[in-house]
This record gives sequence, structure tokens and C-alpha cells, in this order.
Amino acid sequence: MTDIVKAIVETKDIAKQLYIQFQLAVREYVGTFTLDELLANKESVAPAILKDVAEKAAAMGAAVTDCGIRDVILPGDVKDIMNQVLVAEKKAQANVITRREETASTRSLLNTAKLMEENEMLFKLKEMEYVEKIAEKINNISVSGGGQLVEQLRQIFAVK
Repeated sequence: MTDIVKAIVETKDIAKQLYIQFQLAVREYVGTFTLDELLANKESVAPAILKDVAEKAAAMGAAVTDCGIRDVILPGDVKDIMNQVLVAEKKAQANVITRREETASTRSLLNTAKLMEENEMLFKLKEMEYVEKIAEKINNISVSGGGQLVEQLRQIFAVK
């Protein structure tokens, strides 16, 4: 207290008056920012509030030397909106990553296709790899067609 008489006698319930002054100063200052600006500049809130309230407290016979902001509490609907924005941003980031992976995969397939086009042996190896994968899934094979079957298989796997 800088002036006891003013603070106790002339000002009714100084603690309540200071609380109201802080509330009004915070509302006035915060109202000038968007939510994103406020969250980015929350360190600037306390010094601005202190300056405003210190003058009014001096007029009531009190001295305010320090203040701080503990929490920024948002109404429920604003929290829901912020959560929706966050989810949308994360989905967009995941979408970009997925597209990047798809592009890399497609580029890899194109490179493989070019190599197989230039090298027939590589093409035959890839073909045999797929035949092996198919054969792993087959339980029984019934062969019909006589002697032509062996010749057809030879044509499939022979290097030209």
C-alpha cells in the first residue's frame, strides 16, 4: 500500500476493486488479438496488464509490482473448433506423406520397367519370380496337353 487511508477508507474492498481492474484490463487487451495472435504473443499480456492496472491501483492507494498469466482457458466450442483444425492439419500432412510415398513407389516401378525393357534376362527373372509367387498358392496341378506342354514351358522361360 502506498496510501493506507486511500486504500482502506476511501476505496471500498480494495482487493475486489483490484481484481475487477485486472479482469477489465485483461479483457480489453485480449480483445485486440485474434486467438492465434494471442497464443503466439502470450508473453506480452502480463507487462501490458501490469502497466494498465498499476496506474489505477496507484489512484486507489495501492502499488502493483508484478502480475502474470497462468492459463489461457478457452470456451468449449472454441476448444472443439481448435481440435477440428488440428485434426484437419494432421490429415493434410498425412495426405502429403502418402502422396509422396505413392510418387516414389510409382517412380520405382517405372525405373524397374525401363530396366526390364532394356534387359530381357531381367524381364525373365521377374517373370519367374511371379510364377514362383503364384506356385506358392497352388496345392494341386493337373497337366494335360501331351508333349506340347513341356515345349510351351521351355518357350516361356528360355532366353531369346
